[in-house]
Amino acid sequence: MIMRLFAGTPFDIPPKCDGCGLLEADCKCPPLPVGRIPPNQQTAKLTVEKRKKGKVVTVIRGLSERANYLPALLSQLKSQCGAGGTIQEDCVEIQGEHLDLIRKALSEMGYGVKG
Repeated sequence: MIMRLFAGTPFDIPPKCDGCGLLEADCKCPPLPVGRIPPNQQTAKLTVEKRKKGKVVTVIRGLSERANYLPALLSQLKSQCGAGGTIQEDCVEIQGEHLDLIRKALSEMGYGVKG
């Protein structure tokens, strides 16, 4: 049994479900997924940037680490492009200019793509 702050007092308000409004003990709502957002509800923003010594990278922004498993996405994109890459903060970087390949790959995975 979980002890609430005001249990047994007139201020004791049992917790209710945000979805259906029933008491949590009586709620039949399915559990919410933990942190993952489906690809069709996300939009990736693609840009090409120039780095030191004239190196060009394709940068994918808008896909947060919390909502995706970026290392798996990175390895899949690297193999499709035949290039190296890395994850910097919430950005995925692929070496070289691969806008068309990455746009096609992300669209096939179900992501919305801009750029």
